[in-house]
Amino acid sequence: MIPRKKALVTGGATGIGRAAVLALARSGFDVALVYGSSADAAEATAAEARTLGAEVLTLRCDVADDDAVRATLAAVGAAFGHLDALVNNAGTTAKWKVKDLDSLDMAEWDRTFAVNVRGTFQVSRAAVPWLKKSRAQGGEPAIVNTASIVGLRPGPQPPPYAASKAAIVNLTKTLAWNLGPDIRVNAVAPGWMEGDWMERMLGEKYDALMGARAKATPLRRCVTADDVAEVMLNLLTANRFVTGEVVVIDGGFTSST
Repeated sequence: MIPRKKALVTGGATGIGRAAVLALARSGFDVALVYGSSADAAEATAAEARTLGAEVLTLRCDVADDDAVRATLAAVGAAFGHLDALVNNAGTTAKWKVKDLDSLDMAEWDRTFAVNVRGTFQVSRAAVPWLKKSRAQGGEPAIVNTASIVGLRPGPQPPPYAASKAAIVNLTKTLAWNLGPDIRVNAVAPGWMEGDWMERMLGEKYDALMGARAKATPLRRCVTADDVAEVMLNLLTANRFVTGEVVVIDGGFTSST
């Protein structure tokens, strides 16, 4: 029997993270599912992944807390022995009124950067020794970070969220330079995505605005979490000479506007 590979997904309870956990499980990975607050959702996702044959660890961790991150990665390393893949998906945002800069709470700005940017760096740093163990065993370890289309072009999203995703784009390239040739590092930049996140962002305008975006998209729909997970899996398991890249997943919207 071929040994199952090992992966870690932050923000793995819901949305893109959940889809990534299930895609990895389906493709022969055991998964460490790291979550921040959604314990029930994390257990539901873990249970579903187990039906696909995966061993799943569920661990609660605030990725902005470096001590907690190091303890979590130590626990994952003790259980799995190495890591073949890391998905940095944990993220948060801030509330604001569009085009009203004074509506931003700077504590929320700081928290957004702490989770989205510092958290991505801290988890990656703590995972490096376990990813290198995979390399030493003949593996081809890789990291995928969740950026966003708003990190590449302006939109109505809160400035700290957009700026943090732009930072992820740069951090991805910086990590790729620092971790090569042992570990590849890439990012995905989803466009407007169906589901709870955009429902919270758009509120009562969700259906109308998502419908308009779909009509303006060459592939005539908005991205789903499964679309993103499919690209993540491809970047983790194939594309062996691709690193430091950001893959836009928006059905061609940005290329046609």
